[in-house]
Amino acid sequence: EPGVRDSVVVAQELGGSRQLVGYVSGDDALDGAGLRAALGAVLPDYMVPSRVMVLPQLPLTPNGKIDRKALPQPDAHPADAQRVAPRNPTEAALATIWAEL
Repeated sequence: EPGVRDSVVVAQELGGSRQLVGYVSGDDALDGAGLRAALGAVLPDYMVPSRVMVLPQLPLTPNGKIDRKALPQPDAHPADAQRVAPRNPTEAALATIWAEL
């Protein structure tokens, strides 16, 4: 993709399952959601990372290789950032039921 300088994808344990997480560095205008959408247009669903993290620079080992152990852990629940509180009693009851499950 235009603007991507370096990238790596690793399988990480997130929320009890292994998921692909992509890390990219490059232009300041990079957007993780936009990159996921672009990848989804050319790759099958199982190959698209569940999360893409944009970093200023990927961590490197002294040999110049990507230091996978130094990559930051993604948020456990990124969807919480877009969460909307229940707006009425019915939504509140449903949220309580789902929380108990």
